[in-house]
Amino acid sequence: MKFTNIKLNGLGAVLILAFCSFGVYAAESEDTAPMNKDQVEGRVGEAQGKVKEATGVILDDKKMKEEGKVQKNVGKVQKGYGDIKQDIEKGN
Repeated sequence: MKFTNIKLNGLGAVLILAFCSFGVYAAESEDTAPMNKDQVEGRVGEAQGKVKEATGVILDDKKMKEEGKVQKNVGKVQKGYGDIKQDIEKGN
């Protein structure tokens, strides 16, 4: 597998977007209650999955792409569980 300049630039862009998404999550949650462990781990897993999926696309690695999709979806489920847990604790 050859790494071309385009693939490396694309990989850099994916990593930058992933880090920016963490900033968006932090900005959205400033005025709300702090996130619980499941919400944090879910968001991190979702972001890692997105990065892995995009890396698989850029490198044309089907296995990595599928692993990224699975990790992203597991993160979404865990984040949703954490959201529900927080709503129950708040009494909403």
